[in-house]
This record gives sequence, C-alpha cells and structure tokens, in this order.
Amino acid sequence: MVTVGYGLLGLAILAEISATIALKASDGMSRVGPMMIVVIGYALSFWLLSVSLQRFPVSLVYSVWAGFGMAGAAIAGWWLFGEVLALQALAGISLIALGVFILASAMGPGAP
Repeated sequence: MVTVGYGLLGLAILAEISATIALKASDGMSRVGPMMIVVIGYALSFWLLSVSLQRFPVSLVYSVWAGFGMAGAAIAGWWLFGEVLALQALAGISLIALGVFILASAMGPGAP
C-alpha cells in the first residue's frame, strides 16, 4: 500500500508542475488551451494530494509535494523557457531536497 502512496504523490507532483508550466504558457490566462491545462492540472494535483494524505502524515506529504514541485517547476522553466537557473537557485533546490530527505528519515520506515 505504501507503493501506491508514492505513486499518487508522484502523480500529484507531476500534475502540479504541468499546471505551473501551463500557467506560464497561458500568457496571463489569455490562451484557452494552456488555461484548461492549468485548471485540470491543479484540480488533479489537489485531488491526488488529498488521497496521498490518507496514507502519509500531512507534514511529509506537503513538504515532498511543495519541495519537488518547486524544484521541478524551476528546472522546467529553465529547460522550456530559457529561464536563468543560477548557482544560488541550484543550491536552494539542493537544500530543499535535503530538508525533505531529513524529514522523511525522521518519519521512519515507509515514509517517502
């Protein structure tokens, strides 16, 4: 059952990153296609997040979702839109990943 929780949380993160990238592509919500991806992506992400919360503690789920969502959006912005990803940004992403890992370790076995 833990593996299902990992999968749901991973899908929630992917949906959130997709929605965030579509938000940039929507050009201020003026383009209908990307705007629909924003609405569907965030709705799906929050639903999957709520289901993940049935399997893991809220502190863990939210930190993993927010941390990896932020890192994924930053990397996707660099890759897709040519946004700057400075050394300080990479250091910040690394620190967030380290924080999520430490929190997961503190939660014990079965935590993501």
